[in-house]
Amino acid sequence: MSTRRFNNVKDEDEQYHNKLRRKTENEEAQIYLLKSRGQHLLMNPRVLNTIVQKSNILPTDTVLEIGPGTGNLTLKLLEVAEKVIAIEIDKRMVEILHKRVAERGLQGRLTVICQDALKTEFPQFDLMVANIPYGISSPLVAKLVYGKNSYRSGTLLLQKEFARRLLANPGDSEFNRLAVNVKLVADVEFVMNVSKKDFLPCPKVDSSVVKIHPKTEIPEVDFDEWCAFTRTCFTKKNKTLGAIFKQKGMLMELMKLQETKGDEENNTIYSDYHVNDAEDEDGARNEGNGNFSSTVGKNLNLFKEIINDILRSGGFEDKRPSKLSHEELLDLLSLFNQARIHFHGQVKPMDESEAELASAFDPL
Repeated sequence: MSTRRFNNVKDEDEQYHNKLRRKTENEEAQIYLLKSRGQHLLMNPRVLNTIVQKSNILPTDTVLEIGPGTGNLTLKLLEVAEKVIAIEIDKRMVEILHKRVAERGLQGRLTVICQDALKTEFPQFDLMVANIPYGISSPLVAKLVYGKNSYRSGTLLLQKEFARRLLANPGDSEFNRLAVNVKLVADVEFVMNVSKKDFLPCPKVDSSVVKIHPKTEIPEVDFDEWCAFTRTCFTKKNKTLGAIFKQKGMLMELMKLQETKGDEENNTIYSDYHVNDAEDEDGARNEGNGNFSSTVGKNLNLFKEIINDILRSGGFEDKRPSKLSHEELLDLLSLFNQARIHFHGQVKPMDESEAELASAFDPL
């Protein structure tokens, strides 16, 4: 068969992508797309249709879309949902979005919020469906799964590497703090991979679509305490817990935290842990300069023994965080807390607290 008749699949695919790019450049790209904001427009209608189909949208649903861009996904969502609320920070995109929606007579079902999605309080919604800008994936997932809004599911297009980490399970080489924190409160389902060729401009990496379902039963745990605990454990996720909790710098910081919390609660159990602030680069005292007093050294050794006793009592000393289930991690945190060892500090202002929560979802 002649290649001019496009019987060759590769040639057909190449022509398809070239045609889409020319169409977008002619019709929409009076606008300069900012890669710094993760502005990569999803162009492939097959992928767009699959995302909408897999989202299981009901005719009565309100869909929240983050970063709608020029509206390729928005238009398809409006075909099946009762209402779409789109949060878009770029005013240029908003103008194009309004124009395209108005041309199809769907403007009555679209609400556009021209603000930063991370700084905006989400309105009530049933589903989130979005092509997430790569740069805000972690904080946005955190805001979805740990936010105030109840929701049925979130269908998200993410960077493939990020999605793979999000999908990882205990024992997988990629199991990490991102997965352990998200999966405490939600289940994550793989939907499909998406080629970088399906975007304009073409990003450097491929993407994946995942679907997040909130769990109906959530463990009774302080989420700030949980995130601080997993941050400590997963800093060296492949080391044994015994080795992790022998690090002098980490022990000093943890001991200082107990002293602070003891003062707040009028708790004398750690009243002997008087730690000054003169530390070397590793968070340890410089004994040669006389900054590490014998009293602090004795207290540190005592604190270290308390930690070791906790690990041994639960059989955790030789276990590695990367291989522990949520149940095992929750049991270990409970043992620490029962011994009045805590990982989270003082209550912080709202914006600082939100920033800390988002950092807990970095895929380490």
